[in-house]
Amino acid sequence: MNSGSIRHPISIPDFRVYLIGRLSAVLSQHAMMLVIGWQAYNIARETMSTSASAAQLGFIGLAQFIPLFLLTPVTGWTADHFDRRHIARWSLALQIFCAGALALATYEDWVSLPLIFAIAALLGVARAFNGPALSALAPNLVPRESLPKAIAISSVAWQSGMIIGPAIGGYAYAVAPAAAYGVSATLFGVAFLCMCLIGKVPRPERDRRRRPIAQMIDGLAYVRRNRLVLATITLDLFAVLLAGATALLPVYARDILHIGSAGLGHLAAAPGVGAGLTALWFSFRPLKTDVGLKMLGAVVIFGIATIIFGLSTWVPLSLACLLILGCADMFSVYVRQSLIQLHTPDEMRGRVSSVSQLTISASNELGEAESGFLAALVGPVAAVVFGGAGAIVITLAWARIFPELRLARTFDTPETARDRQPTENAT
Repeated sequence: MNSGSIRHPISIPDFRVYLIGRLSAVLSQHAMMLVIGWQAYNIARETMSTSASAAQLGFIGLAQFIPLFLLTPVTGWTADHFDRRHIARWSLALQIFCAGALALATYEDWVSLPLIFAIAALLGVARAFNGPALSALAPNLVPRESLPKAIAISSVAWQSGMIIGPAIGGYAYAVAPAAAYGVSATLFGVAFLCMCLIGKVPRPERDRRRRPIAQMIDGLAYVRRNRLVLATITLDLFAVLLAGATALLPVYARDILHIGSAGLGHLAAAPGVGAGLTALWFSFRPLKTDVGLKMLGAVVIFGIATIIFGLSTWVPLSLACLLILGCADMFSVYVRQSLIQLHTPDEMRGRVSSVSQLTISASNELGEAESGFLAALVGPVAAVVFGGAGAIVITLAWARIFPELRLARTFDTPETARDRQPTENAT
Protein backbone atom coordinates (compact mmCIF):
# COMPACT_ATOMS: atom_id res chain seq x y z
CA MET A 1 0.00 0.00 0.00
CA ASN A 2 1.21 3.47 -0.86
CA SER A 3 2.12 5.35 2.33
CA GLY A 4 0.19 8.36 1.06
CA SER A 5 -3.06 6.35 1.08
CA ILE A 6 -2.73 5.27 4.72
CA ARG A 7 -5.40 6.98 6.80
CA HIS A 8 -4.01 9.01 9.70
CA PRO A 9 -5.45 7.83 13.04
CA ILE A 10 -6.36 11.38 14.10
CA SER A 11 -8.80 11.57 11.19
CA ILE A 12 -10.90 8.78 12.78
CA PRO A 13 -13.51 10.21 15.25
CA ASP A 14 -13.61 7.19 17.58
CA PHE A 15 -9.83 7.19 17.87
CA ARG A 16 -9.83 10.91 18.72
CA VAL A 17 -12.31 10.31 21.56
CA TYR A 18 -10.29 7.30 22.71
CA LEU A 19 -7.16 9.47 22.74
CA ILE A 20 -8.78 12.15 24.92
CA GLY A 21 -10.07 9.50 27.32
CA ARG A 22 -6.67 7.81 27.54
CA LEU A 23 -4.95 11.13 28.20
CA SER A 24 -7.44 12.03 30.96
CA ALA A 25 -7.11 8.63 32.61
CA VAL A 26 -3.30 8.68 32.56
CA LEU A 27 -3.20 12.25 33.85
CA SER A 28 -5.35 11.18 36.76
CA GLN A 29 -3.50 7.94 37.47
CA HIS A 30 -0.07 9.56 37.64
CA ALA A 31 -1.26 12.56 39.61
CA MET A 32 -2.95 10.26 42.09
CA MET A 33 -0.14 7.74 42.48
CA LEU A 34 2.44 10.47 43.03
CA VAL A 35 0.30 11.97 45.80
CA ILE A 36 -0.38 8.55 47.34
CA GLY A 37 3.37 7.85 47.52
CA TRP A 38 4.18 11.31 48.88
CA GLN A 39 1.37 11.18 51.44
CA ALA A 40 2.27 7.67 52.60
CA TYR A 41 5.96 8.55 52.92
CA ASN A 42 5.21 11.66 54.97
CA ILE A 43 2.76 9.83 57.25
CA ALA A 44 5.38 7.14 57.81
CA ARG A 45 8.14 9.67 58.51
CA GLU A 46 6.18 10.99 61.48
CA THR A 47 6.95 7.79 63.37
CA MET A 48 9.51 5.87 61.27
CA SER A 49 13.08 6.22 60.02
CA THR A 50 13.93 7.02 56.40
CA SER A 51 14.61 3.35 55.64
CA ALA A 52 11.37 2.13 57.22
CA SER A 53 9.42 4.87 55.43
CA ALA A 54 10.98 3.88 52.09
CA ALA A 55 9.74 0.34 52.75
CA GLN A 56 6.16 1.69 52.90
CA LEU A 57 6.55 2.74 49.26
CA GLY A 58 7.40 -0.87 48.55
CA PHE A 59 4.22 -2.04 50.28
CA ILE A 60 2.15 0.35 48.14
CA GLY A 61 3.64 -1.17 44.98
CA LEU A 62 2.94 -4.64 46.32
CA ALA A 63 -0.66 -3.75 47.18
CA GLN A 64 -1.25 -2.72 43.55
CA PHE A 65 0.55 -5.69 42.02
CA ILE A 66 -1.06 -8.58 43.91
CA PRO A 67 -4.63 -8.01 42.58
CA LEU A 68 -3.32 -7.59 39.05
CA PHE A 69 -1.24 -10.77 39.32
CA LEU A 70 -4.20 -12.80 40.58
CA LEU A 71 -6.68 -11.39 38.07
CA THR A 72 -4.55 -11.43 34.89
CA PRO A 73 -6.03 -14.64 33.37
CA VAL A 74 -9.57 -13.40 34.04
CA THR A 75 -9.07 -9.85 32.76
CA GLY A 76 -7.50 -10.96 29.48
CA TRP A 77 -10.28 -13.47 28.82
CA THR A 78 -12.86 -10.82 29.72
CA ALA A 79 -11.38 -8.34 27.22
CA ASP A 80 -11.65 -10.96 24.46
CA HIS A 81 -15.23 -12.02 25.26
CA PHE A 82 -17.07 -8.86 26.32
CA ASP A 83 -17.44 -5.35 25.00
CA ARG A 84 -14.10 -3.67 25.69
CA ARG A 85 -15.78 -0.26 26.00
CA HIS A 86 -17.99 -1.49 28.86
CA ILE A 87 -15.01 -2.98 30.72
CA ALA A 88 -13.14 0.33 30.44
CA ARG A 89 -16.17 2.24 31.77
CA TRP A 90 -16.62 0.05 34.85
CA SER A 91 -12.91 0.14 35.70
CA LEU A 92 -12.88 3.93 35.39
CA ALA A 93 -15.93 4.15 37.66
CA LEU A 94 -14.01 2.20 40.33
CA GLN A 95 -11.08 4.59 40.02
CA ILE A 96 -13.44 7.57 40.43
CA PHE A 97 -14.60 5.99 43.70
CA CYS A 98 -11.00 5.50 44.88
CA ALA A 99 -10.05 9.11 44.16
CA GLY A 100 -13.20 10.39 45.84
CA ALA A 101 -12.61 8.28 48.96
CA LEU A 102 -9.06 9.57 49.41
CA ALA A 103 -10.18 13.15 48.76
CA LEU A 104 -12.78 12.86 51.54
CA ALA A 105 -10.39 11.11 53.95
CA THR A 106 -7.69 13.71 53.36
CA TYR A 107 -10.09 16.63 53.70
CA GLU A 108 -11.57 15.22 56.92
CA ASP A 109 -8.06 14.37 58.20
CA TRP A 110 -8.64 10.66 58.83
CA VAL A 111 -6.38 9.33 56.07
CA SER A 112 -4.00 6.59 57.25
CA LEU A 113 -1.52 4.07 55.89
CA PRO A 114 -4.01 1.14 56.05
CA LEU A 115 -6.55 3.19 54.06
CA ILE A 116 -3.91 4.12 51.48
CA PHE A 117 -2.90 0.47 51.11
CA ALA A 118 -6.55 -0.59 50.69
CA ILE A 119 -7.18 2.06 48.02
CA ALA A 120 -3.95 1.06 46.25
CA ALA A 121 -5.24 -2.53 46.10
CA LEU A 122 -8.57 -1.36 44.62
CA LEU A 123 -6.68 0.67 42.04
CA GLY A 124 -4.78 -2.51 41.20
CA VAL A 125 -8.09 -4.28 40.54
CA ALA A 126 -9.32 -1.42 38.33
CA ARG A 127 -6.11 -1.30 36.34
CA ALA A 128 -6.12 -5.08 35.92
CA PHE A 129 -9.34 -4.80 33.91
CA ASN A 130 -8.72 -1.39 32.36
CA GLY A 131 -5.33 -2.10 30.79
CA PRO A 132 -6.16 -5.13 28.58
CA ALA A 133 -9.50 -3.62 27.54
CA LEU A 134 -7.97 -0.32 26.40
CA SER A 135 -4.93 -1.94 24.76
CA ALA A 136 -7.10 -4.39 22.83
CA LEU A 137 -9.63 -1.66 21.93
CA ALA A 138 -7.17 0.66 20.15
CA PRO A 139 -6.46 -1.69 17.19
CA ASN A 140 -10.24 -1.99 16.63
CA LEU A 141 -10.48 1.75 15.97
CA VAL A 142 -7.92 2.13 13.15
CA PRO A 143 -6.91 0.21 9.99
CA ARG A 144 -4.05 -2.24 10.49
CA GLU A 145 -1.64 -0.22 8.34
CA SER A 146 -2.27 2.83 10.57
CA LEU A 147 -1.59 0.96 13.80
CA PRO A 148 2.12 1.89 14.30
CA LYS A 149 1.22 5.59 14.07
CA ALA A 150 -1.79 5.04 16.34
CA ILE A 151 0.46 3.37 18.91
CA ALA A 152 2.90 6.29 18.75
CA ILE A 153 0.10 8.87 19.10
CA SER A 154 -1.48 6.91 21.94
CA SER A 155 1.95 6.84 23.57
CA VAL A 156 2.13 10.63 23.22
CA ALA A 157 -1.12 10.84 25.21
CA TRP A 158 0.22 8.38 27.76
CA GLN A 159 3.52 10.18 28.15
CA SER A 160 1.83 13.59 28.18
CA GLY A 161 -0.18 12.30 31.10
CA MET A 162 3.06 11.23 32.77
CA ILE A 163 4.51 14.70 32.19
CA ILE A 164 1.57 16.78 33.33
CA GLY A 165 -0.06 14.38 35.80
CA PRO A 166 2.70 14.30 38.45
CA ALA A 167 3.11 18.07 38.19
CA ILE A 168 -0.65 18.53 38.68
CA GLY A 169 -0.57 16.17 41.64
CA GLY A 170 2.47 17.77 43.26
CA TYR A 171 1.32 21.35 42.80
CA ALA A 172 -2.30 20.63 43.81
CA TYR A 173 -1.11 18.82 46.93
CA ALA A 174 1.08 21.80 47.82
CA VAL A 175 -2.01 24.05 47.65
CA ALA A 176 -4.47 21.69 49.38
CA PRO A 177 -3.82 17.94 49.81
CA ALA A 178 -7.44 16.93 49.14
CA ALA A 179 -7.49 18.99 45.93
CA ALA A 180 -5.09 16.56 44.20
CA TYR A 181 -7.55 13.69 44.67
CA GLY A 182 -10.46 15.90 43.62
CA VAL A 183 -8.69 16.70 40.36
CA SER A 184 -8.00 13.00 39.81
CA ALA A 185 -11.68 12.12 40.30
CA THR A 186 -12.68 14.78 37.77
CA LEU A 187 -10.21 13.55 35.17
CA PHE A 188 -11.34 9.95 35.62
CA GLY A 189 -14.87 11.27 35.01
CA VAL A 190 -13.78 12.82 31.70
CA ALA A 191 -12.21 9.51 30.66
CA PHE A 192 -15.44 7.68 31.58
CA LEU A 193 -17.46 10.07 29.41
CA CYS A 194 -15.09 9.55 26.46
CA MET A 195 -15.48 5.78 26.68
CA CYS A 196 -19.26 6.29 26.55
CA LEU A 197 -18.88 8.28 23.30
CA ILE A 198 -16.98 5.59 21.36
CA GLY A 199 -19.26 3.88 18.84
CA LYS A 200 -19.74 0.17 18.37
CA VAL A 201 -16.53 -1.64 17.44
CA PRO A 202 -15.86 -5.08 15.89
CA ARG A 203 -15.69 -7.91 18.39
CA PRO A 204 -14.08 -11.31 17.82
CA GLU A 205 -16.40 -14.31 17.88
CA ARG A 206 -16.60 -16.15 21.18
CA ASP A 207 -15.18 -19.64 21.32
CA ARG A 208 -18.07 -21.56 22.90
CA ARG A 209 -16.56 -25.01 22.36
CA ARG A 210 -13.76 -24.75 24.90
CA ARG A 211 -13.90 -24.01 28.60
CA PRO A 212 -13.03 -20.50 29.80
CA ILE A 213 -10.09 -21.81 31.86
CA ALA A 214 -8.50 -23.33 28.75
CA GLN A 215 -9.04 -20.09 26.84
CA MET A 216 -7.46 -18.08 29.64
CA ILE A 217 -4.32 -20.20 29.39
CA ASP A 218 -4.14 -19.53 25.63
CA GLY A 219 -2.70 -16.06 26.20
CA LEU A 220 0.24 -17.43 28.18
CA ALA A 221 0.71 -20.25 25.66
CA TYR A 222 0.77 -17.82 22.73
CA VAL A 223 3.37 -15.60 24.38
CA ARG A 224 5.49 -18.64 25.21
CA ARG A 225 5.36 -19.89 21.59
CA ASN A 226 6.09 -16.53 19.96
CA ARG A 227 9.68 -15.96 21.02
CA LEU A 228 9.82 -12.42 19.64
CA VAL A 229 6.81 -11.37 21.72
CA LEU A 230 8.20 -13.29 24.71
CA ALA A 231 11.57 -11.54 24.39
CA THR A 232 10.12 -8.01 24.25
CA ILE A 233 7.76 -8.61 27.18
CA THR A 234 10.32 -10.23 29.49
CA LEU A 235 13.10 -7.75 28.67
CA ASP A 236 10.91 -4.91 29.90
CA LEU A 237 9.87 -6.98 32.91
CA PHE A 238 13.36 -7.62 34.25
CA ALA A 239 15.04 -4.38 33.16
CA VAL A 240 12.48 -2.02 34.70
CA LEU A 241 11.91 -4.35 37.68
CA LEU A 242 15.54 -3.84 38.63
CA ALA A 243 15.93 -0.18 37.60
CA GLY A 244 12.98 1.26 39.53
CA ALA A 245 14.46 4.69 40.26
CA THR A 246 11.13 6.51 39.98
CA ALA A 247 9.70 4.55 42.91
CA LEU A 248 12.19 6.30 45.20
CA LEU A 249 11.56 9.84 43.98
CA PRO A 250 9.83 10.85 47.27
CA VAL A 251 13.00 9.81 49.11
CA TYR A 252 15.21 11.78 46.72
CA ALA A 253 12.95 14.85 46.83
CA ARG A 254 12.78 14.99 50.62
CA ASP A 255 16.04 13.56 51.95
CA ILE A 256 18.68 13.64 49.16
CA LEU A 257 17.95 16.60 46.87
CA HIS A 258 15.90 18.51 49.50
CA ILE A 259 13.41 20.05 47.04
CA GLY A 260 10.04 19.26 48.67
CA SER A 261 6.68 18.43 47.08
CA ALA A 262 6.96 21.01 44.27
CA GLY A 263 10.39 19.64 43.34
CA LEU A 264 8.97 16.13 43.47
CA GLY A 265 6.56 17.14 40.71
CA HIS A 266 9.52 18.24 38.56
CA LEU A 267 11.38 14.97 39.16
CA ALA A 268 8.32 12.86 38.42
CA ALA A 269 7.52 14.82 35.25
CA ALA A 270 11.06 14.66 33.78
CA PRO A 271 10.87 11.04 32.52
CA GLY A 272 7.52 11.84 30.94
CA VAL A 273 8.97 14.87 29.15
CA GLY A 274 11.67 12.72 27.55
CA ALA A 275 9.23 9.94 26.74
CA GLY A 276 6.65 12.35 25.34
CA LEU A 277 9.17 13.95 22.99
CA THR A 278 10.25 10.52 21.79
CA ALA A 279 6.68 9.37 21.21
CA LEU A 280 5.89 12.62 19.38
CA TRP A 281 8.84 11.99 17.07
CA PHE A 282 7.61 8.46 16.31
CA SER A 283 4.09 9.75 15.57
CA PHE A 284 5.59 11.63 12.60
CA ARG A 285 8.56 9.37 11.83
CA PRO A 286 7.69 5.75 12.72
CA LEU A 287 10.64 3.45 13.29
CA LYS A 288 11.18 1.18 10.27
CA THR A 289 14.55 -0.59 10.42
CA ASP A 290 16.59 -2.63 12.93
CA VAL A 291 13.81 -2.31 15.51
CA GLY A 292 15.09 -5.10 17.79
CA LEU A 293 18.70 -3.95 17.93
CA LYS A 294 17.64 -0.36 18.60
CA MET A 295 15.35 -1.52 21.40
CA LEU A 296 18.26 -3.30 23.08
CA GLY A 297 20.40 -0.16 22.81
CA ALA A 298 17.63 1.94 24.32
CA VAL A 299 17.41 -0.32 27.39
CA VAL A 300 21.19 -0.08 27.92
CA ILE A 301 20.91 3.74 27.84
CA PHE A 302 18.01 3.43 30.31
CA GLY A 303 20.30 1.56 32.71
CA ILE A 304 23.16 4.04 32.36
CA ALA A 305 20.87 7.03 33.01
CA THR A 306 19.49 5.26 36.08
CA ILE A 307 22.99 4.76 37.53
CA ILE A 308 23.96 8.41 37.05
CA PHE A 309 20.67 9.59 38.56
CA GLY A 310 21.25 7.39 41.59
CA LEU A 311 24.65 8.98 42.24
CA SER A 312 23.65 12.58 41.53
CA THR A 313 23.10 15.16 44.25
CA TRP A 314 22.80 18.07 41.77
CA VAL A 315 19.20 18.77 40.76
CA PRO A 316 19.89 19.79 37.09
CA LEU A 317 21.89 16.59 36.52
CA SER A 318 19.19 14.51 38.20
CA LEU A 319 16.52 16.06 35.96
CA ALA A 320 18.66 15.49 32.85
CA CYS A 321 19.16 11.83 33.73
CA LEU A 322 15.44 11.33 34.27
CA LEU A 323 14.76 13.01 30.93
CA ILE A 324 17.15 10.64 29.12
CA LEU A 325 15.75 7.71 31.07
CA GLY A 326 12.27 8.61 29.83
CA CYS A 327 13.44 8.88 26.19
CA ALA A 328 15.04 5.44 26.34
CA ASP A 329 12.04 3.89 28.08
CA MET A 330 9.62 5.28 25.48
CA PHE A 331 11.80 3.93 22.66
CA SER A 332 11.58 0.48 24.21
CA VAL A 333 7.83 0.79 24.89
CA TYR A 334 7.13 1.86 21.29
CA VAL A 335 8.97 -1.12 19.84
CA ARG A 336 7.43 -3.56 22.30
CA GLN A 337 3.84 -2.40 21.82
CA SER A 338 4.15 -2.31 18.03
CA LEU A 339 5.55 -5.85 17.91
CA ILE A 340 2.92 -7.20 20.31
CA GLN A 341 -0.08 -5.56 18.62
CA LEU A 342 1.01 -6.42 15.07
CA HIS A 343 2.07 -9.99 15.84
CA THR A 344 -1.10 -10.89 17.80
CA PRO A 345 -4.45 -11.82 16.17
CA ASP A 346 -7.42 -9.72 17.33
CA GLU A 347 -9.18 -12.63 19.05
CA MET A 348 -6.10 -13.05 21.27
CA ARG A 349 -5.25 -9.39 21.90
CA GLY A 350 -7.05 -9.12 25.23
CA ARG A 351 -5.30 -12.15 26.70
CA VAL A 352 -1.88 -11.26 25.30
CA SER A 353 -2.36 -7.65 26.45
CA SER A 354 -3.18 -8.91 29.94
CA VAL A 355 0.08 -10.89 29.99
CA SER A 356 1.93 -7.81 28.75
CA GLN A 357 0.24 -5.67 31.41
CA LEU A 358 1.18 -8.20 34.08
CA THR A 359 4.84 -7.89 33.15
CA ILE A 360 4.57 -4.10 32.93
CA SER A 361 2.92 -4.00 36.34
CA ALA A 362 5.49 -6.43 37.70
CA SER A 363 8.23 -4.15 36.41
CA ASN A 364 6.51 -1.03 37.77
CA GLU A 365 4.51 -1.89 40.92
CA LEU A 366 6.60 -4.93 41.88
CA GLY A 367 9.66 -2.90 40.91
CA GLU A 368 8.48 -0.22 43.34
CA ALA A 369 8.25 -2.88 46.05
CA GLU A 370 11.72 -4.21 45.20
CA SER A 371 13.21 -0.70 45.18
CA GLY A 372 11.54 0.25 48.45
CA PHE A 373 12.62 -2.91 50.26
CA LEU A 374 16.15 -2.80 48.80
CA ALA A 375 16.45 0.87 49.78
CA ALA A 376 15.47 -0.10 53.32
CA LEU A 377 18.31 -2.63 53.37
CA VAL A 378 21.19 -0.89 51.56
CA GLY A 379 20.02 2.71 51.20
CA PRO A 380 18.26 4.47 48.31
CA VAL A 381 21.41 5.44 46.38
CA ALA A 382 22.83 1.92 46.33
CA ALA A 383 19.42 0.50 45.42
CA VAL A 384 19.11 2.76 42.35
CA VAL A 385 22.71 2.20 41.19
CA PHE A 386 22.51 -1.59 41.55
CA GLY A 387 19.19 -1.55 39.68
CA GLY A 388 20.60 0.39 36.72
CA ALA A 389 23.58 -1.96 36.47
CA GLY A 390 21.23 -4.95 36.63
CA ALA A 391 19.17 -3.59 33.72
CA ILE A 392 22.31 -3.43 31.55
CA VAL A 393 23.32 -7.00 32.45
CA ILE A 394 19.81 -8.27 31.65
CA THR A 395 19.83 -6.54 28.25
CA LEU A 396 23.15 -8.12 27.26
CA ALA A 397 21.89 -11.52 28.39
CA TRP A 398 18.61 -11.16 26.44
CA ALA A 399 20.50 -10.21 23.27
CA ARG A 400 22.20 -13.61 23.49
CA ILE A 401 19.27 -15.72 24.73
CA PHE A 402 16.78 -14.30 22.20
CA PRO A 403 18.53 -13.79 18.83
CA GLU A 404 15.04 -13.21 17.35
CA LEU A 405 14.99 -9.85 19.10
CA ARG A 406 18.46 -8.85 17.99
CA LEU A 407 17.67 -9.85 14.39
CA ALA A 408 14.21 -8.21 14.16
CA ARG A 409 14.55 -5.72 11.30
CA THR A 410 10.98 -4.39 10.93
CA PHE A 411 7.58 -4.65 12.62
CA ASP A 412 6.22 -6.85 9.81
CA THR A 413 5.02 -10.36 10.53
CA PRO A 414 6.22 -13.03 8.07
CA GLU A 415 2.76 -12.98 6.43
CA THR A 416 2.82 -9.20 6.03
CA ALA A 417 6.32 -9.33 4.59
CA ARG A 418 5.20 -11.90 1.98
CA ASP A 419 2.20 -9.72 1.08
CA ARG A 420 4.44 -6.70 0.59
CA GLN A 421 6.97 -8.53 -1.58
CA PRO A 422 4.99 -8.54 -4.86
CA THR A 423 4.21 -4.82 -4.51
CA GLU A 424 7.83 -3.97 -3.80
CA ASN A 425 9.01 -6.09 -6.75
CA ALA A 426 6.51 -4.37 -9.01
CA THR A 427 7.82 -0.95 -8.07
